[in-house]
Amino acid sequence: MESKLARDVRFLKIYACLATLICGVLFLCAFTFQTQKPKFEEINVERLNVVEKDGKLRLIITNRERSPGPVEHGIPYGPSGGRRTGLIFYNDEGTENGGLTLGSYRKGDRYEASALLGFDQYDQDQSVVLQYYEHDGRRHAGLAIAEYPTSITNRQRTEQYEQANKLPDGPAKQQTLDKLAELDAKTRGYFGKDESGAVVLRLADGNGKTRLRLRVDAAGLARIEFLDDSGKVVRALPDTGKNM
Repeated sequence: MESKLARDVRFLKIYACLATLICGVLFLCAFTFQTQKPKFEEINVERLNVVEKDGKLRLIITNRERSPGPVEHGIPYGPSGGRRTGLIFYNDEGTENGGLTLGSYRKGDRYEASALLGFDQYDQDQSVVLQYYEHDGRRHAGLAIAEYPTSITNRQRTEQYEQANKLPDGPAKQQTLDKLAELDAKTRGYFGKDESGAVVLRLADGNGKTRLRLRVDAAGLARIEFLDDSGKVVRALPDTGKNM
């Protein structure tokens, strides 16, 4: 008859073999799961942050409510979040440098809709903008090229505007705002369709003043205009004897 000691030894051997087998299976399963990327047929998310390995933010995909405010070198400034829906891009220094946003709004018979793809000048706002905008049946769409001064960053200009708007109304406040306006973007070029239905090309000088304008209106009439720095047409083709 088998002794109790022999039965216990046999049980321990069987237990050890089973435990080893189970551990091996779990190890293989864990290794397989680590090498396979998760796959989702559909996912609902209010905001998705794309980051580098060190946690540096590079892209945000967001709804309106969870959208961020502007950031420069990791420092938030200006209006708070909850203002835009789409994709927001960030550079290596933690500064927002472009995005794709869109939206629409309707109240009764009135409405507006927009879509914008923009890329920012370094430490500034939008320098290249592809935009569509419509309100109450009137629409324009086009590509604009702008430039900003390098003597001030977008955050600094925004903060100075905030301080200026806190001043009491009067000549001093207006003078401060006019001085700041000199640091705003200067549109150097634009190509698109305006609200009249005309397709236009405008080229401007360093002060943002249009100096050359090409235009084809909704009826198909074409015109080329040369302007001086005051906005006066000094030459036109065809020469109709009047400004458009």
